[in-house]
Amino acid sequence: MGSLSIWHWLIIAVVFVMFFGAKRMPDAARSLGRSLRIFKSEVSQMQNESNAPDSGAPAQQPAPQLPAAQQPTPSQTTESRTEQKSV
Repeated sequence: MGSLSIWHWLIIAVVFVMFFGAKRMPDAARSLGRSLRIFKSEVSQMQNESNAPDSGAPAQQPAPQLPAAQQPTPSQTTESRTEQKSV
C-alpha cells in the first residue's frame, strides 16, 4: 500500500505531459541526463581528491636552514626585498 503502483506512475506521466507538452519532454529528459552526468563526475572527482590528496599537488619542501653564522639579519632581508621590488 505504501509503494506506487503502475497506475500511479501512469497518472504522474500524463500530468507531466499535460503540463510540459510532448515536444518539451525529450529536451527536458536530455537536460536532466546531462545534469546527472555532470553531478556524477563532480562527485567522483571530489572522492578522488579526498582519497589521494598527495598525488595531485606537489609536496612543498621546507626551505633549507642556514647555519647560525650565515643567516641574514632582519635588515638584510628588508634590503633584499626592496631590491627585488625595484628590479
